[in-house]
Amino acid sequence: MENKEAKNNPYYSRTDTSKLDISNDEWKKILAPDLYAIAREAATERAFTGKYNEFDEIGDYYCAVCGNHLFRSTSKFASSCGWPSFFEADKEGVYYKRDTAYGMERVEVLCKRCDSHLGHVFDDGPKPTGLRYCMNSVSLEFVAD
Repeated sequence: MENKEAKNNPYYSRTDTSKLDISNDEWKKILAPDLYAIAREAATERAFTGKYNEFDEIGDYYCAVCGNHLFRSTSKFASSCGWPSFFEADKEGVYYKRDTAYGMERVEVLCKRCDSHLGHVFDDGPKPTGLRYCMNSVSLEFVAD
């Protein structure tokens, strides 16, 4: 699946892992409205609508905003929660932040390179980690092996 965003995004790279410090004003000029809303404003796509929810090809998942590596398909599982779910993330690809929005206590997952919102992680996943990374398809780009 080709990332059309990358063609108009001078910050997108699957090889450069240097930290980005780009303003939301700049991102708004570059990103599609749906990607901007989720990645930069922490919105959420509707359940069961994402292109990677029921998707099982072999390959890697990258940040749709900056191209940073996030997940390997071997850690993806069918959670039936309505969003693509993984039991393990690339430790160099993500970081975590406490999220108390909407009166809930959650852990937000963000891209380590560009600080974009990806989704949340919960402790009700399968072995071996027991984690469920519940991600927005819009925030992800898949590259097949």
